Amino acid sequence: MWERSDAALEEAVAEVLDHRPIEQKHCPPCHVSVELVGSCATLVAERILQGAPEVLDRQTASLLHGTIILDCVNMDVKIGKATPKDSKYVEKLEALFPDLPQRKDIFDSLQKAKFDVSGLSTEQMLRKDQKTIYRQGTKVAISAVYMDLEVFLQRLDLLEDLSAFCHDHSYDALIAMTIFFNTQNEPVRQLAVFCPHSALRMTICGVLEQSTSPPLKLTPIPSISPDLQAYLQGNTQVSRKKFLPVLQEALSAYFDSTKMPSGQPGVVGMSREQEDKELDKASNSLITGLSQDEEDPPLPPTPMNSLVDECPLDQGLPKLSAEAVFEKCSQISLSQCTRACPSNK
Repeated sequence: MWERSDAALEEAVAEVLDHRPIEQKHCPPCHVSVELVGSCATLVAERILQGAPEVLDRQTASLLHGTIILDCVNMDVKIGKATPKDSKYVEKLEALFPDLPQRKDIFDSLQKAKFDVSGLSTEQMLRKDQKTIYRQGTKVAISAVYMDLEVFLQRLDLLEDLSAFCHDHSYDALIAMTIFFNTQNEPVRQLAVFCPHSALRMTICGVLEQSTSPPLKLTPIPSISPDLQAYLQGNTQVSRKKFLPVLQEALSAYFDSTKMPSGQPGVVGMSREQEDKELDKASNSLITGLSQDEEDPPLPPTPMNSLVDECPLDQGLPKLSAEAVFEKCSQISLSQCTRACPSNK
């Protein structure tokens, strides 16, 4: 759950709010609330409005409002990310603060910042929005890349960069899920599987191509290397959150196909010494499923040219500091305590 450098903070966590299923075997010791909505900020807004509405000021409302709209792709029904609860709390925030920026204005500005990858190296692009699946010693990175896959594949020295990225972080495979918007402002999703291990790559690609729950509707597109398979994803409603269970299924199929007669999983395309190392890693694994890398260094800073000029959120609002966040949390906790334990008269 925590990187070693942050493990001491675990005792300070009072509760976890998440909008994705918790896949770790070992859940945190505190209370965990999970609800499948489009944006985790929706759950935060709900908690504030139900528990301590008096602490909600315009700055906090702006942060919540913008995050929900961005996560839910401007509440577009055709995209399918927004749930009724997401829409409900966007409307509540707008009713409480009528001067919030128009949805389209805030979405366009935040989307521009999110999709601006100018000045980023290949590694920075892959790590900007990345998840990791770790199962039985096999480690797969899933990166959201905000550009046309065909443009991404034309980057100088791309194959060398992908190989170095996997080697440096001990990834057995890398999946890049690209998304951009065409001239009609419609989302276009593409997918690339990079894996030097042919058996693992073929198994992953086979499961993805045949997936019916959800159907990805993949169409192969020309590739630049035998180690890389690229696709156009016809079903644009399948985001990474919906894609992860399919990838878990692919890994399960891979392990089933590589089991040796003794019952121990073998690793195709590796020496015996490498197999032993992989098996040792598998036996020592404590966490299965979705996880962040324990020893990964912090993400590289976002270049200055990826920030948005004239963003509506930056007009006339005080700058948000760590002290302001802690003060808000303290106010919420104090308010909840006062409600739960009224003073005796």
